[in-house]
Amino acid sequence: MKTFIRNNGLSICILLLFVFSFAGQIIFGLKEYNKELLENGASTVSLLAYFSTGHFIESTFENWESEFLQMALLVVLTIFLQQKGSSESKDFDKEEEVDREPSSKRKGAPWPVKKGGLILEIYKHSLSIVLFLLFLLSFGAHFYGSLKDENRQLSLKGMPLETASNYIADSRFWFESFQNWQSEFLSVFAIIVLSIFLRQIGSSQSKPVDAPHMETGG
Repeated sequence: MKTFIRNNGLSICILLLFVFSFAGQIIFGLKEYNKELLENGASTVSLLAYFSTGHFIESTFENWESEFLQMALLVVLTIFLQQKGSSESKDFDKEEEVDREPSSKRKGAPWPVKKGGLILEIYKHSLSIVLFLLFLLSFGAHFYGSLKDENRQLSLKGMPLETASNYIADSRFWFESFQNWQSEFLSVFAIIVLSIFLRQIGSSQSKPVDAPHMETGG
């Protein structure tokens, strides 16, 4: 067990932080949702019922959507674009290990590398493919939840409900998306630029403390 925790400490810690934060979102999201229902003269819902509401689905997936989008774009853009001096950038002035063509003779090579052909071609881009798929799934779930919550609010007010074809151009839906996208892009910009001049000893996201500012890469 100690070896497992040592080998997987980073992912375990991040996962626990996710569970803690997600639980907080659910607890306070339910309270906020029920408060809104009471203010509109409707009955409150239970925790299990809350999971199927547009309020929960929209608030969850609009955040996941932006996370997967920024990660997917960062993975793809760092293939072609450079930021001189950043630990998040490749150094285009020298050959990088990540640009090397895969070899099936390498010890411990993943099975798609040994298989070759189309499977290998897909595997060579599998990280960005999966991240973009997760973005699209989250985007779809966000749209569904946002539409469901919008129609719940309209129903409480006795107003006509929105259709999916009309809501796709609604300002509320795109406001929800862009308010999250901009924050993700800002945080990525911050780590790219700040890692040029600032250091964190011991972190793989930082250059060595004594590295020159214009030295690119971790």
